[in-house]
Amino acid sequence: MNIIICGAGRVGFTIAKQLSEQGHSITVVDQSSEDIQKIDEALDVKAIVGKATYPSILEKANASETDMIIAVTRNDEINMVICQIAFSIFNIPKKIARIRSQDYLNPKFTRVYNKENLPIDVIISPEIEIAKSIQRKLEAPGALDSVPFAENKIRLLEILINDNCNLINIKLKDLTNKHPNLDANIIGIIRGDKFLIPKKNDDIKKNDKIYALINSSQMAETLDAFGHNEKITKKILIVGGGNIGFNLAKNLEESLDSARVKIVEKNKDRAEFLANELNNTIIINGDGLDEEVLAEANLEEAETVLALTNDDEDNLMVSVLVEKFAKDDKNIEDKRTMALINKPNYSLLQNSLKIDDLIDPRMNTVSSILKHIHKGTIENAYTILNGEYEVIEAEIIETSELINKELKNSNLPDEIRIGAILRNDKVIIPRSNFIFQKDDRVVFLAKKDSISVVENIFRLSSV
Repeated sequence: MNIIICGAGRVGFTIAKQLSEQGHSITVVDQSSEDIQKIDEALDVKAIVGKATYPSILEKANASETDMIIAVTRNDEINMVICQIAFSIFNIPKKIARIRSQDYLNPKFTRVYNKENLPIDVIISPEIEIAKSIQRKLEAPGALDSVPFAENKIRLLEILINDNCNLINIKLKDLTNKHPNLDANIIGIIRGDKFLIPKKNDDIKKNDKIYALINSSQMAETLDAFGHNEKITKKILIVGGGNIGFNLAKNLEESLDSARVKIVEKNKDRAEFLANELNNTIIINGDGLDEEVLAEANLEEAETVLALTNDDEDNLMVSVLVEKFAKDDKNIEDKRTMALINKPNYSLLQNSLKIDDLIDPRMNTVSSILKHIHKGTIENAYTILNGEYEVIEAEIIETSELINKELKNSNLPDEIRIGAILRNDKVIIPRSNFIFQKDDRVVFLAKKDSISVVENIFRLSSV
């Protein structure tokens, strides 16, 4: 596909890198000559310096021959105008915009986003996506992430293997004998700095990070089998009441009745807004780095602490204070800490600061955008290792070459691993003699180099 990306920041750069490596023809537009130079030197894409709201600049980017435009500049209004011009002048079929302002995202005003008014096909809100991602992690204690597929009947769990796991050094082919009632399939393993697509004679090692597709109804049993029996958090402290903290608290009020949520917010006006908008969340106006404020918020009792301010250094410091407030080592182990980090180099501090999870808003946004780019009946996608691999959900249609074929005879590349299938509301973990049928919802792992093969297998003519 021919794709124009407007905005050469971290998100724009990452999307351009992923899509160009998948074989798409990419043009990046940005006003910053410095950012464009970085892209020009690092990536095999066309890079243009200029305002993407100028029709002449989009014309220079060959907009009339473009299949899709992705507007990820730092300004919501600019992203909106880009989509309007892309539609009105160049008739670009698919338009994706990153929009951050909560007012633009208010459900009351969604009717404005249509062909007659503002022709945006897909709106990506990083703050809402991050809030959803954190909520998923809270709902699957013990998992590093939990991603729904196939109408939430199938889940992808990211699990760290520690000393509590009784399956260490056991071959994958023997796992079924140990847990015959579990519908689970390990489709990938990060071991050290390498990603492995495991074979049946491979085994699980301590400190592996595994990716397993499971039957969603068996989440607790699956986590227990891999040595994680942590309880769902009830006492949650959020430091930072911005859009992420606000959306997370709102989601938890609706989905987790037992949760007791507190937010520490420094800005008085914002704290008053939160108090008016949230029903069951306690709002404390104060500095999240002030030990007296944290004592008032009962940091010592909190089971999960989320540092979600706009300042990376503050978020790291909150994690340090969590350790300081803990009574003993067991108290530290029982607490879960998550920190929002924009600067990638800070990930090196994760272990030394005992942070359970670093939240990278860039990859959340990239993942959200990528799933709207694939051709065919691909409905969902989740990126692993900065987009090196994707877990994808797709539907088998009449024209698919997989119909009526056994898995062992499907001639799929080695870089593709079929993980789970939803057929008539039933979750199936496929064996080698599994036969694909029309309307099967297939969830699988694919390396980025194989994405074009995947799109061809699950093909449709539309973008």
